[in-house]
Amino acid sequence: MKWSLMMIPLLTLLGCAGERPASLGITAGQLGTCPDSPNCVSSIETRESHSIAPLNASLAQVRTAVTAMPGAQIISEQDQYLYAEFTSKLMGFVDDVEFMADPAAGLVHVRSASRLGLSDLGVNRDRIETLRSALSAR
Repeated sequence: MKWSLMMIPLLTLLGCAGERPASLGITAGQLGTCPDSPNCVSSIETRESHSIAPLNASLAQVRTAVTAMPGAQIISEQDQYLYAEFTSKLMGFVDDVEFMADPAAGLVHVRSASRLGLSDLGVNRDRIETLRSALSAR
């Protein structure tokens, strides 16, 4: 009985990860757009609610800074693309964060989106701004 009661919260937490989206990656030379829900930011978005400035850095600098962030795990990396998952400590929610280098402009475009839920309480925007601060401090 005690064992089964302990498993319920564990199974609930595991359900917060959700499935990895099939739409990740670079398509037609850019990252995907954000859904209408307010739990995503992207440097290619024109909607003010979802728009965030690209990072003034190289992809290598971004990779170094991301690996130092809590809950981050690099999942894949290609020539001009980096994909990381960020898992929240408390509930185990997973956010998908993508980076695409634009070496000619000296920028890295970014898209950070929650997998589940409607609102992220600003977590995705805060994460990218924290990353921007870490990159500026270098």
